[in-house]
Amino acid sequence: MRSSLWPLPVLAIALAIGLGIGLPAVDQVLEEPSGGHPLTFVFGGGPSAARDVLAAIAGSLISVTGLTFSFTVVALQLSSSQHSPRLLQTFVTDRVVQATLAVLVGTFVYALTVLRTVRTEESASPGFVPRLSVTAAFALTVISVVALVLFLGHLARSLRVETMLRDVSDEAQATFARELPSDDDDAAGYVLPPGTPAIVTASASGFITDVDGLRIADVAESAGATVLLAHRIGDSVVAGTPLAHVWPSHPGAEADTDAVKRSLDENVHLRFERVPDHDIAYSLRKTVDIAVRALSPGTNDPTTAVHALSHVSALLGEVLTRPPRTTPLYDDDGVLRLLLPQWDLSALVQLGLEEPVHFAEGQPAVLRRPALNITVDTASARNPRGSGVASGRRTTRVPTGSVISSPAPGSRTPSAWRWPTASAAACPGGTARPG
Repeated sequence: MRSSLWPLPVLAIALAIGLGIGLPAVDQVLEEPSGGHPLTFVFGGGPSAARDVLAAIAGSLISVTGLTFSFTVVALQLSSSQHSPRLLQTFVTDRVVQATLAVLVGTFVYALTVLRTVRTEESASPGFVPRLSVTAAFALTVISVVALVLFLGHLARSLRVETMLRDVSDEAQATFARELPSDDDDAAGYVLPPGTPAIVTASASGFITDVDGLRIADVAESAGATVLLAHRIGDSVVAGTPLAHVWPSHPGAEADTDAVKRSLDENVHLRFERVPDHDIAYSLRKTVDIAVRALSPGTNDPTTAVHALSHVSALLGEVLTRPPRTTPLYDDDGVLRLLLPQWDLSALVQLGLEEPVHFAEGQPAVLRRPALNITVDTASARNPRGSGVASGRRTTRVPTGSVISSPAPGSRTPSAWRWPTASAAACPGGTARPG
């Protein structure tokens, strides 16, 4: 519901229909036998004038709505082609966009609904002008015009790359707050059962967007199984490929693999695109896309790339203070039932650095970007657990031969600083050397 454009407009249409039916009924109760109205501020024209006003409101609003959002889509297409097509998803989930569309279409539907109640004196029944309803339509039109002006200003700000980066960063921070462990959470160890597991394949294809781990763990308990999900949230799954590995909970026992497979099909949610609700790597992916697109020959905007890398550094610094880890779920007897894999530090550092470094050939401002060193120092200072955070984790080597630059005489070559920076970010407090 949060990632769709239609819920608020549909709700506004339903409210507009109810208001368009209810207010004319109130007008009939308030109307005096002489045709007057006890409220002096209401619309004072006759039936023809009321029809003209309501028809003008309905016709103009639906035209403005279509034209405004047509221009908006064109502007967003141009912006997405320059930065990242995945940013369109951020626009759709923008509450300002949803509220503006709701106000415009709601006023249009309300005007049409009230228009049907206006009766002229030439009709079979007595003439009737819903004066309070027409006044409310005028007020809603004023609100729509104000909402349209505010929306255009919001759109102008939203199309700036700095605003897009800020929105993606806020989106990532919200996901981190939900998904990353807090500083006082102790890492729980786990031991998988011995033996060769059975493989459960996926019944459909798509990106994993959510996993109902508690329900899967309940089914695994009743099936006498221990389940290891083979993919993280955000990974792509292809139908017929392994989705999970299943062991009997106790040696010599037999697990009900069919029940586990049915539970996985129901509780591992697949969609055609990634969403940031539970995917800690997706917002980082968007930020990297902006940096890489800025480094493309068609754009050639190293300033935007450096700005995007600043956000990458901030996001990696936040992850380093609260490192993600695999989540084990146990039953009441302490038996391991489900393991939910998570993105590790090295994978996130590789995601944040590998492509920008690869495409930064001939861009000294990007290659000299020192923010990752600041990120590591800041993370080490903020993390009370110190170097033990990434102890035992594998490091990720960013390829050094993919970037050829022309450093100034006497300066360090890109390969001289790129590997220490990447390895330090992947394993703070440890030592790593290219080999």
